[in-house]
Amino acid sequence: MVDVGGKAETDRRAVARAVVRMSPETAAMIAAGDAPKGDVLGTARLAGIQAAKRTAELIPLAHPLPLTFVDVEAEVDPAGAVTLTAEARTTARTGVEMEALTACAVASLTVYDMVKGVERGVAIEQVTLLEKTGGKRDWRRDP
Repeated sequence: MVDVGGKAETDRRAVARAVVRMSPETAAMIAAGDAPKGDVLGTARLAGIQAAKRTAELIPLAHPLPLTFVDVEAEVDPAGAVTLTAEARTTARTGVEMEALTACAVASLTVYDMVKGVERGVAIEQVTLLEKTGGKRDWRRDP
């Protein structure tokens, strides 16, 4: 792990996004809450939050962080996509980008798992960092 002992503790925040593509029919089923395995969005949200809390166990060189906030929001596009947005916050010596990205990755895998019996062609197309604040400099992805 990188030595962050000399850094000052600062408030840090990261936001990430994942996009899961599927047929409009599968997206409608998710939006209606009619998936055979149950509430896709609620389950994905909880899975993402749980994953963020365990990032240091999953990513070998990630620092364990005292998270002060994690959330995952889901939006269904009737054209055939679920967009998952995760936010993670801490007051620490290193950032929370990996926690936000891990939340999105696991939430998107959960969406896939919960609808794979209905549609095998679901694709996780994107897991990306949107912004981070705190530390040496803030960063935001250009639109």
